[in-house]
Amino acid sequence: MSGPTLFERIIAREIPSDIVYEDADFIAIKDISPKAPIHLLVIPKKVTARVDEIAEPLEMGQLWLTAVKVARQHAQDYRLLVNCGQGGGQVVFHTHIHVLAGWESGPDSDT
Repeated sequence: MSGPTLFERIIAREIPSDIVYEDADFIAIKDISPKAPIHLLVIPKKVTARVDEIAEPLEMGQLWLTAVKVARQHAQDYRLLVNCGQGGGQVVFHTHIHVLAGWESGPDSDT
């Protein structure tokens, strides 16, 4: 990688974003191109390019627990999604978890 990631620039407040949660280790923002009525990104402040680069169980657990905490603050039912690598649909190479929610009849319904 050359230079800071998009998410590092958001964390540093170089790029504005709609922040919905922040603590010492994580930030959560609204996705600028939502794929669901509620679409949030939970981002660790410690940079790894892909979630499978996180080797410490505590670090991985804190990431997922934070994603659940953020999801529960915004929806009763939700989907947590991670894209890993370009072939897995990852666009920003800074680990993050998508929180998707807000469908009336589920994500695959026509409503």
